[in-house]
Amino acid sequence: QVQLVESGGGLVQPGGSLRLSCAASRSIFNFNAMGWYRQAPGKERELVAFVTSGGSTDYADSVKGRFTISRGSAKNTVVLQMNSLKPEDTAVYYCNAAYYSGSYYDRRGTDYWGQGTQVTVSS
Repeated sequence: QVQLVESGGGLVQPGGSLRLSCAASRSIFNFNAMGWYRQAPGKERELVAFVTSGGSTDYADSVKGRFTISRGSAKNTVVLQMNSLKPEDTAVYYCNAAYYSGSYYDRRGTDYWGQGTQVTVSS
């Protein structure tokens, strides 16, 4: 069983920054990709960003240029640096680890999820 634990959420003013971390119970290089998703009240969960085991990354259009996903200094962590935060970034952010075949967006395989961490952007 894989466990993912998120940390770093909180309340921040518009224009501010937060750094989310996800610690996995095994090396993230065991997975085909690690990602961050978010879910705002009344909305579906959406992809924010992901990084593959080969180091490729992709982002939702709404966060490009503001958010950066990277592997942490420890082999079992992945980090989401969020800058220039906006009120519409308010959501619960979830860490995801995936084993899959095919492309990330059409993947078939197994997904693991963390419990989520709340990010609130408000003045």
